[in-house]
Amino acid sequence: MSQLAIVVHYHELWLKGGNRRFFISKLVSNLRSGLEGIPVEKIEQPNDRVIIRLKEAASLEEALRRVERTSGIAYYAVARPVEREINALCDAAWQEIEPCAFATFAVRAKRSDKSFPHSSSETEKLVGKHLLDSLNAAGRSARVKLNDPDVTCHIEITSGPALVYAHKVPGAGGLPANTAGKMTCLLSGGFDSAVAAYHMMKRGAHLSFVHFYGSGARPGESSIHVARGLVRQLVPWQFTAKLYRVPFEEIQREIVRYAPEPCRVLLYRRMMLRIAEAFARRNRALALVTGDSLGQVASQTLRNMVSVEAAAKMPVFRPLAGTDKLEIIEAARKIGTHDISAEPFHDCCPVFLPRSPSLHANAADLEAAESGLDVAGLVRQGVEGATLETYRYVAGQVEMSESPRKFKQNAAIA
Repeated sequence: MSQLAIVVHYHELWLKGGNRRFFISKLVSNLRSGLEGIPVEKIEQPNDRVIIRLKEAASLEEALRRVERTSGIAYYAVARPVEREINALCDAAWQEIEPCAFATFAVRAKRSDKSFPHSSSETEKLVGKHLLDSLNAAGRSARVKLNDPDVTCHIEITSGPALVYAHKVPGAGGLPANTAGKMTCLLSGGFDSAVAAYHMMKRGAHLSFVHFYGSGARPGESSIHVARGLVRQLVPWQFTAKLYRVPFEEIQREIVRYAPEPCRVLLYRRMMLRIAEAFARRNRALALVTGDSLGQVASQTLRNMVSVEAAAKMPVFRPLAGTDKLEIIEAARKIGTHDISAEPFHDCCPVFLPRSPSLHANAADLEAAESGLDVAGLVRQGVEGATLETYRYVAGQVEMSESPRKFKQNAAIA
């Protein structure tokens, strides 16, 4: 019997028309990178699917874990590659479903290579009869049910091997990593921004991260360890990432000193956008990403979000704008960031929190509130005080290095 293989199916990539080849080649390249360090015999692409052939020494469990975190995949399965001959298909189908507990079953065949002598429906009937006979001989009571059976045995006749499997696993979906351009995400440490980052990564964007942190927290409560943990959890989706750590408390104190109290949080956010935008331009990113959810907190009313965004020259993407907190937390559990964000940490935004924050500010009001501030100087302070960490996902592990260099802010883009 041939070594088991992983068969990968994609769906949305078929909608790309003349660009389809680019997206599929990127998916295959990402699979190769994601499986680095695992003994892979070869990766094939027969008839609109990808087949990963593992060597005997390879860990199937580890390979599946990495495939699971590869965007662009509709579903995948562990399949038995067999000769394109009906008896071989019957034997493999029985080996596939015999260990399963079920009362009803069906066989679904897809003949991509028309040189195979049996049509899809003929293959289904022949293999189905063999399975039914084998079940009866084993004293097991089961019947064929074409609609919503307990178990479905899938058979794919490709121009390469024939594939037999009974368990389809939903993939991450979306588009292959690094196919949509660069964006910069404001990473707070909470549930929302990490989930927002994941959604944009899944659409093919490559993200850098900017994290603003304060001082004065009790030992062990700094938000930096949370930001690092989130980037470590997210970087396998795109293989590399930059994290800019920006000390923010002194900038907040300056805002508190000169600006009206109700506007404080909104001015914090405007300053964060400006600083993040400076790093985005350095990385040739085209847009910013935030975890805002419409109406979730006072600073995220519609008017306030519009007024805050007016401080940025780049577009600001908010992939969670229409989701509620329960949906966001569920997504965080799914991608593995929930427990990291749930750790105690010192969030800089609630520092000097106004007693009655503004709910319906407009951009002109916020610009007036900033009139006493040296905005360009504060942006420069944030940029030049930042520290850069670089993350790489290699052979199933995340590596981090810290850059010793300091940044100089170009006044032209402040």
